[in-house]
Amino acid sequence: MKIISLGAGVQSTTLALLAHHGEIEPPDYAVFADTGWEPKAVYKHLDWLEKYLSFTVVRVSAGNLKDRLLTEPEFAPVPFFTANGGMGKRQCTYDFKIRPIQKFCKPYASKGNPVISQIGISTDEWARMKPSRVKYMENTWPLIDLEMSRNDCMVWLKDKGHTVPPKSACLGCPYHNNELWREIKTEYPEEFEETCKVDDKIRKTVGYKSDQFMHRSCKPLRDVDFKTMEEMGQLNFFTDECEGMCGV
Repeated sequence: MKIISLGAGVQSTTLALLAHHGEIEPPDYAVFADTGWEPKAVYKHLDWLEKYLSFTVVRVSAGNLKDRLLTEPEFAPVPFFTANGGMGKRQCTYDFKIRPIQKFCKPYASKGNPVISQIGISTDEWARMKPSRVKYMENTWPLIDLEMSRNDCMVWLKDKGHTVPPKSACLGCPYHNNELWREIKTEYPEEFEETCKVDDKIRKTVGYKSDQFMHRSCKPLRDVDFKTMEEMGQLNFFTDECEGMCGV
């Protein structure tokens, strides 16, 4: 069996539409791991993909990440910034993205016949390419094989008459840069306010010696000035990002 790991961002959308248009072999399923905490625009785009694609889109989930943070912040799997200069546990991608897809795929695999997982990582993100953690799945990267960058994906989408999809990432991901935070605040004000409430909730958490923050400035999210470091005349040395299947 073959699946597309569908994050509903630019690259995985391009991958799915390449298959739909017959430019690559179509999968049996496109599988979207739903954290329950994407922008509404992403879910709207996913709804469109479900109706448009010539193969089935399956949504899998390990629960609602935002609800987990609100009700059990002490078990937060998200690497929030801490006031002592560190970051918390980084487990959200595995728990809420990778593991649900693994659980879906496992019954379809057999000895010597792993499920082929196509992941939408482009040439400018080659460092994110990683082998499967389980033997019953094999990761592949068709956009790498096609030598397509993220910009190439956007050009291809426009050439085919498709709209470039919104950024796919959890609203409260600490790896957002200031540009994306500003976009969320201005374009999705209600969702930004809900995210601020989660940020307030994680501040003092049982089991953590230091206060936690979503933003790397270690300030309450609603109080942050979202000018980029470059806009403030500084070099930006923070280049880390959410790994795995988030945002593609």
